[in-house]
Order: sequence, then C-alpha cells, then structure tokens
Amino acid sequence: MQLNPDDVKPATNRLKRAKGQIEAVTRMLENGEDCKKILQQLTAASKALDRAAFSILATGMEQCLINGDAEERDTMEKLFLSLS
Repeated sequence: MQLNPDDVKPATNRLKRAKGQIEAVTRMLENGEDCKKILQQLTAASKALDRAAFSILATGMEQCLINGDAEERDTMEKLFLSLS
C-alpha cells in the first residue's frame, strides 16, 4: 500500500528529529560524555521512532478501512500487534 507523503508528514518530521538525536548520541559517545545524558537522548530517539511508527500505522489502517481491503487490513493488524 502506497502512502500519500502529505498524510505521513508528521511521521517524517519525527524520524528526522530521531535521526538528529541518534547522531547526537553518537557524538556524545565519541566524546565520552555523561552516561545519563546519553541515555536521555536515546530514550527520546526511541520514543520518536515509536510515535512515527504508530502514526504511519494509523494512516495505513485508515486507508485500509476507506478502501475496504481486508487482506491489507489483516497485514496492518499484524504490524500493529508487533509494535505493541
């Protein structure tokens, strides 16, 4: 199923934010920074990835309901369960 880029723009923005956070964590590790700060950045990046995944999934499920595609809906349900 193809997603409309406009429909997933919030997820795209979250992924870009997570990418920046992961790059920051890499720099922090290379510079020997404080463990607590590194873990805080990793936690933020992880949450951003999770939220992006759920946003994409919600958009896909909405399209399945609109299009009435039972096979795609079943696939999306399995993906949802794998995220939870």
